[in-house]
Amino acid sequence: MATADPPDAATPAAFAIKDCALVALATGRKARLLQEFRSELASVDAASIYHHFWGGLLQPRFEEREYNNDFAAWVRHGIHDAVLAERLSALVPNDFPDLETLRREIIELIEIRMDEVEYLFWTRATRQFEFVRSQIVVFDTARQLQHPAELAAATRELSMSSIFYHFIDARRRTLDGRDDFSDWLAGFGDAYAPLQAQLAGIDPYFGDLGELRDELVQLFLLHTGEAPA
Repeated sequence: MATADPPDAATPAAFAIKDCALVALATGRKARLLQEFRSELASVDAASIYHHFWGGLLQPRFEEREYNNDFAAWVRHGIHDAVLAERLSALVPNDFPDLETLRREIIELIEIRMDEVEYLFWTRATRQFEFVRSQIVVFDTARQLQHPAELAAATRELSMSSIFYHFIDARRRTLDGRDDFSDWLAGFGDAYAPLQAQLAGIDPYFGDLGELRDELVQLFLLHTGEAPA
């Protein structure tokens, strides 16, 4: 169903479409034992936690990842503990208010598992874990949108990294933790509140960016009065 902007609403600034790249940087922190991993995790830059949970979305892959974060993958294939790996894999970063809360939850899960099985204190991983942090580099595409009716067509043409920037990375940049689309739509008044609510309900963590882009396009089509493709 088409929506109409309130006649007295001030026109928001144009939506500037950006693109980005995640640059992986070595931290120099490594771990071979699970207790070493726990110790390094307690003080490593939060940007490293961000990288090991979200960075994989921008990495090209030819098959579905077994685990959604690098910590779970290392515990399974380095330490060879399937139980802790599954517990870590079940963590959804969007369920936590910030990376520090997520960090504490990871550490707690590790400590609980080490209390359950003593051998994990001295089990040496078959490959060490290397902590990497991300630095985001943002590019201006010089493209701007003036009205929400343009969102569907524009989103269909966005690169995967642009989808990542505007829908995922935005949540750590905006004051209320929203994606950039929702943040922009808020300026048009209550007319787009239902669309904002549906955008807030999308969890991008367990899919891929191509699927996320398709889902966004369908939502934008529905809310601008066009039939879904």
